[in-house]
Amino acid sequence: MVVMDPAEHLLDLHELVAGTADIKAVLDAVTGFASAAVAQSAGEGIDCALTLRRRKRTATVAGSSEKAVLLDAIEQSLGDGPCLEALDAGRPVLLADVGTDIRWPAYSRALAEAGCRSALGVPMDLGATSEAVLNFFGPLPGVFTPEVIDAATGFAEVAGSTLRLAIRIEAVEHTNTDLKAAMASRSVIDVACGIIMAQNRCTHEQAVAILTAASSHRNQKMHAVAGDIVMALNDDPEHLMRFED
Repeated sequence: MVVMDPAEHLLDLHELVAGTADIKAVLDAVTGFASAAVAQSAGEGIDCALTLRRRKRTATVAGSSEKAVLLDAIEQSLGDGPCLEALDAGRPVLLADVGTDIRWPAYSRALAEAGCRSALGVPMDLGATSEAVLNFFGPLPGVFTPEVIDAATGFAEVAGSTLRLAIRIEAVEHTNTDLKAAMASRSVIDVACGIIMAQNRCTHEQAVAILTAASSHRNQKMHAVAGDIVMALNDDPEHLMRFED
């Protein structure tokens, strides 16, 4: 049996985050890395899915294969199993043999019918706003030995730091997108106010009041009305039509 060194995958994971802004692609790749890494230690093919909890809701968000996603969906539909318990307890939880473990009978039967004989849930620390767990599925009982569990836990620690970075990057990008949209909206409103001031020979405050009244009268957002004003001027640049609401 080959013992996996989690540090071997640290560079690959961080290069993955640096190379893409797509958080879904990062999550899918993490489960692929996890599956390969733990399979290396287990000596068996291992499927892996990732469950993410945000705002007290859990969902399967990625998988190393379609089978991994389907196996994880079984636990999500039942609302009970080792992976969800690992998420709640903050520690690895093992289902060593679906044929002998009596803690989750419905889940064990469903896994057996799907050709899975063992499962392991390993939580990841993602900070205050999110929680996640790597869900490993084995084709045979007894696959997840103490050495394999240690390997899976070590990988989860490495992957957790990577996902924290990816989530922070995603949050910053969303903030920047919202800020750019707000600035663009503000710029259109300022330009429209300038047009109204020129047309009506009024102050900026009066122009804002006119634009506000037009927004209310038309039941449109202010930036939409402002955009119409700017477009109207662009369509007829030689004439400043008096703005009417």
